[in-house]
Amino acid sequence: MTLKMDPSLNVLGDRLEPCSADPMTGFFRNGACDTCDQDQGSHTVCAVMTAEFLAYSKYVGNDLSTPMPAYGFPGLKPGDRWCLCASRFLQAHDEGCAPKVNLAATHLRALQIVPLDVLEQYAFDQA
Repeated sequence: MTLKMDPSLNVLGDRLEPCSADPMTGFFRNGACDTCDQDQGSHTVCAVMTAEFLAYSKYVGNDLSTPMPAYGFPGLKPGDRWCLCASRFLQAHDEGCAPKVNLAATHLRALQIVPLDVLEQYAFDQA
């Protein structure tokens, strides 16, 4: 089965910018929050990890901080950028511990789950 990638557009309607190559992120592991119909988790929000969010994610059953060498996953630390599932981001927002977001690197499809005004509350200034 061939995966057909959605157009690489961000929530601002511009070209999707890279999220992170170190660690390498994204559904396609291409460093961007690109997505497709097969991306069931909608890994579309380019989030900047915080200790609070990593602890929260581990608490709700998705340990992003522990390395898993068998899967080539180094484990995330505060400051790392990662293509986060849109629903997990929204859940963290509802619980008051959402991480910052790089809007230019957050895929347009995230808006199917997270309203733009919510994402904008966590906008990370790139300058």
